[in-house]
Amino acid sequence: MFSSLELTLLLLGSAVLGVVAFRMLQLPPMLGYLVVGILIGPHAFGLAVQSEESTTLAEFGVVFLMFSIGLEFSLPKLMAMRRIVFGLGLAQVVTTIMATMVFGAMIATLLPASFQVGWQASFALGGALAMSSTAIVSKMLTERLELESAHGRKIIGILLFQDLAVVPLLIMIPAMGKSPHDLLQSLAWAGAKAVIVLVLLLFLGQKLVRFWFAIVVKRRSQELFMLNLLLITLGAAWITERAGLSLALGAFVAGMLISETQYKHQVEEDIKPFRDVLLGLFFITIGMLLDLHVVLDNLWLVLLLLVVPVLFKFALIALLARLFGSSTGVSIRTGLALAQAGEFGFVLINLAGGMQLVNPLIIQVVLASMVLSMLVAPFLIAKSDQIVLKVAANEWMMQSLALTKIASRSMASSKHVIVAGFGRNGQSLATLLSEEKIDYHALDLDPERVQEAQAAGANVSYGDAARRESLIAAGISRAGALVITYAETKSALKVLHLVHELAPTLPVIVRSYDDTDLARLKQAGAAEVVPEALEGSLMLASHAMMILGVPLQRVAQRMQSARDQRYASLRGYFHAGNEDGDEDEQLSVRLHSVVLPDDANGVGKTLEQVDMASSGAEVTRIRRGRTSLDVTPETLLQGGDVIVLLGTADAVEQAEARLISSC
Repeated sequence: MFSSLELTLLLLGSAVLGVVAFRMLQLPPMLGYLVVGILIGPHAFGLAVQSEESTTLAEFGVVFLMFSIGLEFSLPKLMAMRRIVFGLGLAQVVTTIMATMVFGAMIATLLPASFQVGWQASFALGGALAMSSTAIVSKMLTERLELESAHGRKIIGILLFQDLAVVPLLIMIPAMGKSPHDLLQSLAWAGAKAVIVLVLLLFLGQKLVRFWFAIVVKRRSQELFMLNLLLITLGAAWITERAGLSLALGAFVAGMLISETQYKHQVEEDIKPFRDVLLGLFFITIGMLLDLHVVLDNLWLVLLLLVVPVLFKFALIALLARLFGSSTGVSIRTGLALAQAGEFGFVLINLAGGMQLVNPLIIQVVLASMVLSMLVAPFLIAKSDQIVLKVAANEWMMQSLALTKIASRSMASSKHVIVAGFGRNGQSLATLLSEEKIDYHALDLDPERVQEAQAAGANVSYGDAARRESLIAAGISRAGALVITYAETKSALKVLHLVHELAPTLPVIVRSYDDTDLARLKQAGAAEVVPEALEGSLMLASHAMMILGVPLQRVAQRMQSARDQRYASLRGYFHAGNEDGDEDEQLSVRLHSVVLPDDANGVGKTLEQVDMASSGAEVTRIRRGRTSLDVTPETLLQGGDVIVLLGTADAVEQAEARLISSC
């Protein structure tokens, strides 16, 4: 039996190894947590057993997840997506639960008495089956740049309602564990308590939270802000638990309260580490519930419960999406993305098992099928395009029609600018081009934005600039330039690759957040890269100089000089000490200052003699006292010189070692 510290180290070590392995396989970390839990659990290697402490700690993962979901719920957002959320999402959840209850009633006569599934158990299983994985699906949609696509909006809307539906399900399932005579009374009492608590929290809590947050923020203490956030989250969870409801419900309400304040985005960033770590522990404990021996002994049943629910859920969601007006391709993609089980499915199954609504053997078999469906989900989403093209006979026609619309709008254009992305930056660019009588054709993946912009007279079409066919239809062979207005390096590199194949001489201008990927984008063929952070620095500097009396002409020349050098003097920035652990930060370009001691290796030598070039870092400035020296290979170094290096973390470290270490 492990001590508390040993158990904690075991869970942490296993989680790290599992996440690393699944990251290497390009799979969601959540699946790694599940597999780790299965392997170290009491039913496999038996390294860890569930204790009351670990289970309670894992429940906090769900608490913080529900809190994060509450942060995303606001009345304006729900109203904007009401047809998808309360139409398609409601239909999916209700139909799934009803179908499961009907199926449970049909097979009740075929099962032994010990395996009888009552309507309460069918309801709980239906609620679990209705859930899909928000973590897996949203992550994959983000990586595939499909959040704003037609099927992406449908998927997110359904996921939004599923998350919302968890709240009443968490109230109803425990009430169903009561005796049949007391069920109606229990449900009514649970509902009444929920209404009372929600009214108190939402109406009184709203004013209290705003007032209290204002007091805390004025203290200007990050530590106090974090403590206050934990207090409100866990305090609201405690209130609902004391009222006989769930911890998760209180956390959800706390998130909703804070979502209406100006502190929402700060809270999201602060709560994320707690949510992710504790949610990982929750998935490990779920994996520990799985008995592999039971699964192997009932393998045919596990596979049956994997295939049938996934196919049923896919068919149901695709059919409902079609009935709500989606095309066949969009409907199939939506169904494929949501066919798997979800995080809250585990919560509901675990809750039903704790209330003894479902036979433990059925719980084990259902858990196994849910885990397997989540393992399959990333592959289904990744192959959705190929599946749609093979299954949907009219998909080729729909895509051809979309490409024809793009081609018809750009057919008469020559030497025009292709604008990839029609958000705020794309629209500003289009306005300036129009004022200069320069033709442009924009491509965007938000159908509502495209429709509204077209109605306003903008030359924009629905299409993905990262697809070869869209670029050809937009007249890339006749274009004068292409501008990528969104800061997404992965997509930009794909566009640059296609441009290199289709129109190698076409200049491409790329937007980025900073200079982290500047070298990669330039190497991929970008004519210019516009880092927002550096452009912002230039604008701040220009305004500051003008306020201080520097002549306008001199300011303009200084700014132009910086741009002509392609931001060479501005590349990189001095990183904070706590940023070095991040993989992306290790690969990003940074600035680093080195003060040469009198006995340093570089003292009395030139930069060429120190061989700085082979280190991979660049010397951008040398300060000697208050004087800045010209940086040339012949520059002779002296003790006390401040050398400013530019490069990745490894390159800067090597360069510093060459400068300082003695021969």
